[in-house]
Formats: sequence, C-alpha cells, structure tokens
Amino acid sequence: MSSQTYSISDLARELDITTRAIRFYEEQGLLSPERRGQERIYSPRDKVSLKLILRGKRIGFSLAECRELIELYDPSSGNTKQLHSMLAKIAERREQLEQQLLDIEQMKLELDTAEERCTQALEQTIKSQEAVQ
Repeated sequence: MSSQTYSISDLARELDITTRAIRFYEEQGLLSPERRGQERIYSPRDKVSLKLILRGKRIGFSLAECRELIELYDPSSGNTKQLHSMLAKIAERREQLEQQLLDIEQMKLELDTAEERCTQALEQTIKSQEAVQ
C-alpha cells in the first residue's frame, strides 16, 4: 500500500459523497482514520473500505455485511477470504432479488384480479341503479 493519505474532503470529492456520510461510516466503526488534532487523516485502506461500503450499498448489502467484508480485507493474501465471502453474498443477494421479482409478479396478478372484480362490481352497481330509475 502507498503512504498516500487523504483528508475527509479529498475522499468526499473523489468518491462523490458527503463528508457527513464519511463521518457516519466512521461512527459505525467502518473507517478508522488517524487524528491530528481535529483533522482526520485517511489511509489508502480507509479509501478501499469506503469504496467497498459504497459498492455494497449499491447492490443492497447491509452495513453489517459491509463490515464483515471490510474485516476480511487482507491484500497480503490476495484478499481470497474476502472475495469468497463477497461471491457468497452476491449469490445470496441475487437469490433475494429473484424472490422479490416473483413476489412482485404475484402481487401484480393479485392487483389485476382485484381491479377486474372492482370494475365488474361497479358496472353491476351502475346497471342496477339505471334499472331502478
């Protein structure tokens, strides 16, 4: 890893997120910058962790899942454990999404049925009222 460091504003600008979001992840224990007085100094590892958090959020991982992946970060071993874990989480997330798609399709069918019944009931009510008049 390089010895380059980043300020909170450097990371915010580079990753297009707010400094508030970065501080939130820090409060959650997902980032651990050095402190120089009030200034936060972020390492390349913090930057990688932040990228992993943002990628995880985009694909629906919880912060707990992101934390698990961050804890497995070990570039000296080629991140083998982290990559295997990530692949397992991706497969699990894909399965969840497939189930959600099925649930959505089922709900659409139920909505279609309910709509059809309501339309028929309304038509019958209107015909009955017209017959009485």
